[in-house]
Amino acid sequence: MSKAHAPDTDPVDLAVRLRVAAHPRLAGVLLPPLPPGLPMPLRDGRSASLWPAGEPVSPDDPDAAPWEEAARLLARLHAVPPAELPGPLPPMRGPAKAARAVARLLMTTPDAQATAKTGATTKTCAATNTGADTNTNTTTDAPIDTGAATNPAYVPEAAATVLRAWRALPPWARGEAPSPRAALCHGDLHLGQLVRYPAPYGPWLLIDVDDLGLGDPAWDVARPAAWYATGLLAPDLWQRFLDAYRAEGGSAVRPEGDPWPELDVPARALTIQAAALALAKAAAAHRAPDEVEQVLLDACARMTDPPAPTAPDRTT
Repeated sequence: MSKAHAPDTDPVDLAVRLRVAAHPRLAGVLLPPLPPGLPMPLRDGRSASLWPAGEPVSPDDPDAAPWEEAARLLARLHAVPPAELPGPLPPMRGPAKAARAVARLLMTTPDAQATAKTGATTKTCAATNTGADTNTNTTTDAPIDTGAATNPAYVPEAAATVLRAWRALPPWARGEAPSPRAALCHGDLHLGQLVRYPAPYGPWLLIDVDDLGLGDPAWDVARPAAWYATGLLAPDLWQRFLDAYRAEGGSAVRPEGDPWPELDVPARALTIQAAALALAKAAAAHRAPDEVEQVLLDACARMTDPPAPTAPDRTT
């Protein structure tokens, strides 16, 4: 298979990523490229690379999704010492892609900047707490009921909610500062990034090294964590994934106990990224957010909601 990479792909960084995928330390973890294992220029200026064809995850059988296999592959990827690999390794591109999603949203809804500065927030349907505390205490303004869930005219307010949640993240999660950790990361983990090779019954391997690089390994674990926290992933699937990652010695989270101290920031960032892309698509189509998109917007709203008042302490 030939893959044409995005126009903004740096061919030098891509060459390093391809060499890493072909390195013996990643055997059994990453699908290696075919020879020559280097970026090849296309006529339109993009780079291309060659890969063996694998068998992807079937969307028709969600119960057979390889959650545990994905977790174990991530744990093994994170355990590879970067110093043993070809370099210099570029940064993992997860935070940069999240920033690009927010920039796309702002291009689609230019009024969001001004709306965000006013402190007004879109009142959305509160979802139940599914395991992640998403309150950041970044604003104390009372929510304004704008009807954003049903009226596309209120997209700027919804976009402002996403933007406020984005601004509450630390600089590293917005791609504005180095990551606090520097492990080898995939950068864009989801089930579409796994194939069986040799097809159709070979072992599962990770594919797509476009975002591979140095960063916080919690970013790779945070997408299923974010899906779980927003109610889009069943608790048992999340627990299976987390247990398999820990059993394989994964370094992104502590070996036992609450994983959210490590996962909270990247899970927020990935939720905001998904919400920004979803809202940009809805705005471009002049439609209201659908049910899943609204779930993501609700999550962003909770990130900036003021804390609920506590009852007076009557014991004193």
